[in-house]
Amino acid sequence: MNEFWHDAGCAFHPVSAPDYLPPSQLRQLQLHRLRAVVQSSYDKVELFRGRMKERGMTPEDIRQVTDIRHLPFTVKTDLRETYPFGLFATPMNEIVRMHASSGTTGKPIVVAYTQEDLRVWSSVMVRCFAAAGLDRGDIIQNAYGYGLFTGGLGAHYGAEALGATVIPISGGNTDRQIMLLKDFGATAICCTPSYFLRILERAPEMGIDLRDLPLKAGIFGAEPWTDEMRKRIEPEANIKAYDIYGLSEIIGPGVANECVVQDGLHIFEDHFYPEIIDPETLEPVPDGEEGELVLTTLSKQAMPMIRYRTRDITTLYKEQCPCGRTVRRMRRIARRSDDMFIIRGVNVYPSQIEEALLSVEGTSPHYQIVLTNDGSMDDVEVQVEVSPEAFSDKVSVMEGLRKKLSASIERTVNIRVNVRLVEPNKIARSEGKAQRLIDNRKK
Repeated sequence: MNEFWHDAGCAFHPVSAPDYLPPSQLRQLQLHRLRAVVQSSYDKVELFRGRMKERGMTPEDIRQVTDIRHLPFTVKTDLRETYPFGLFATPMNEIVRMHASSGTTGKPIVVAYTQEDLRVWSSVMVRCFAAAGLDRGDIIQNAYGYGLFTGGLGAHYGAEALGATVIPISGGNTDRQIMLLKDFGATAICCTPSYFLRILERAPEMGIDLRDLPLKAGIFGAEPWTDEMRKRIEPEANIKAYDIYGLSEIIGPGVANECVVQDGLHIFEDHFYPEIIDPETLEPVPDGEEGELVLTTLSKQAMPMIRYRTRDITTLYKEQCPCGRTVRRMRRIARRSDDMFIIRGVNVYPSQIEEALLSVEGTSPHYQIVLTNDGSMDDVEVQVEVSPEAFSDKVSVMEGLRKKLSASIERTVNIRVNVRLVEPNKIARSEGKAQRLIDNRKK
């Protein structure tokens, strides 16, 4: 166990990797790292130290892993209010890279990495790719965006550390993406699931059937997606679609990934300790119950996060995975506590709308939810594309499909919404994260 105790960024060895540690050894490792990160944060991060003192706590109060529940939470606004460097726990001369959010809702969120942090990041990305059955010799086309967004470089260095060949194409330029998938013989692609849908849509127009290519796996993340979307993607491309999870505040992509069993995402909890809390009471709930995912970085040096509220809603599995990994799994993230909207007193999530739409034959996975009001009452319209095969110039056929969709949504969310069918290719395509919800309500 010592190689994992002292070496946070150890190389991946399929048999002896931290994924397979006996639970008792994993808990020892978690406690060792938790105490170290709490001490470091207390000593070096003013915000955290102040909140600990408000609770009358010191790092010595962490005697077992479950004591984590007594520590203060960190939330996204903390990163904005301490912009740019207020949560750094290492001096700038030890910071070797910074990433940042786009800043569309205010000041950007800045995250930082030491050289050791980057080594850990690469190691967990290796474990993600390995869990999805990829190895040295695979050719991975990386269509996540490079730059300040963490997705591109996170996947890039992880794939190189795996020993795979990387095609660093970044996002966009769909025709070129498809050409290189074919000409370079890529065996895996990394991108958002909504962008891969665009590739699926465009390839036949170029005379290319993705099912004829060596492509065997897609590593899809950066946005919530459903099993219904997986059922559309896999047969059309003849690949296995794997969900990857991460967030910049914690490290970037690489916090968790599906294995070949495709039943939940393994959290690499030797580096990221997971909790599930009730988002209303903020109290922890046991494994198997749904709630908000809270993550603590156990080895991050530059910018440790203690009990970071992700706003993502999920469940931790009680049972060990058939793949043999002992690190816990979480159910895929289909919704967030902060993307919920309320219509006529009913809580609705975009993922519920997607599930309802894709259960009806004749629709495509391209849709938008538009919220409006007349100054007193909110209303919702779901705009959904009809698949080319189902599109008809007969009003009766289209009206029948619209009624089926409306009924499916009503069964799922218990309210009636306006459904508007649009022709194929009319909804704007995204080369990154899809914009599913448009809120035009008067403030």
